[in-house]
Amino acid sequence: MSTTETEEHKALRTAVAALGKRHGREFDRETLWSEAAKLGYLGVNLPEAYGGGGGGIAELSLVLEELGAAGCPLLMMVVSPAICGTVIARFGTDTQKQHWLPGLAEGTRTMAFGITEPDAGSNSHRITTTARRDPDTGDWLLTGRKVFISGVDTADATLIVARTETASDTNPRTGRLKPCLFIVPRDTPGFQRRQIDMELTAVEKQFELTLDDVRLPADALVGDEDAGLLQLFAGLNPERIMTAAFAIGMGRHALTQAIAYARDRTVWDTPIGAHQAIAHPLAQAHIDLELARLMMQKAAHLYDTGDDAGAGEAANMAKYAAGEACVKAVDQAVHTLGGNGLTREFGLASLITASRVARIAPVSREMILNYVSHQTLGLPKSY
Repeated sequence: MSTTETEEHKALRTAVAALGKRHGREFDRETLWSEAAKLGYLGVNLPEAYGGGGGGIAELSLVLEELGAAGCPLLMMVVSPAICGTVIARFGTDTQKQHWLPGLAEGTRTMAFGITEPDAGSNSHRITTTARRDPDTGDWLLTGRKVFISGVDTADATLIVARTETASDTNPRTGRLKPCLFIVPRDTPGFQRRQIDMELTAVEKQFELTLDDVRLPADALVGDEDAGLLQLFAGLNPERIMTAAFAIGMGRHALTQAIAYARDRTVWDTPIGAHQAIAHPLAQAHIDLELARLMMQKAAHLYDTGDDAGAGEAANMAKYAAGEACVKAVDQAVHTLGGNGLTREFGLASLITASRVARIAPVSREMILNYVSHQTLGLPKSY
């Protein structure tokens, strides 16, 4: 893996940065989404045969990072093309690919992703949403709850993670049921949503979902019923990589404003950026963001070349590093601006809350440390 970007990647980064600059912090999500789609950025990771760019997560993460650095990140990029598009492209039937991928690539259709549950927490192996076959029709019946699901109100469908029931094991808390993925259209009977009241300011809303014997046709299942975790992590690894891109972009955006302010703000005839108490923390924040980006690029490279095991480790590390770097960069940016860092004019105060999302979702930093300690270092499990 090269540690320097290709000329194509540099050109893509420049073009996306220009798009982000045109829209800026006061961007309209629908307008930006539509323009990014027309330019081919939203489907850059999807197969060319279905209208995509034929690239991978490396290219898609680059797009999200640059939009974030311009102050206009599109959160649904993490979900719709990265998770759902990738899973369908890898494991979907020809019919599913033809039905969903062109719309996802051109931005005219979106999909949400439902895995988190109120009782399972970080332990996705113990989700309780179950799917059972109707013996008479062959249809699937899904029952369960999901929480903190983004963009369900605007998405055409949600890719729901459920567990299949078997005659020998119907206890949803044993951890032995097999996870499967189902496409649930937004208006399916029995599929209900309730918006969660969040203090976090974001265009995309968060929802609790209830599935009450939601009936789906047999072809709603994505992939093999027996594939289990392989298919699930085909979506979760890109999610971690894209979350890292989201965090790095946010951190860069905050840092850019802090640097400009430190150059111009003069106290006692000297720009405050000349003082090491200001300059050094900003330099450290920049270093941390650059290091996180390198790990993100490594994770994307491993995933795009088919090394799922290696990508899993690197994606977790990238998400951890980016989350930590983002929080520190935003905090230092606010501190650099002082009182101005809390005004609407600069828009940094809202990032204080937003930056913490990268530490919490889609997996907490503590669970990543657990993963690295026992998967990478070979230490005993603590849970």
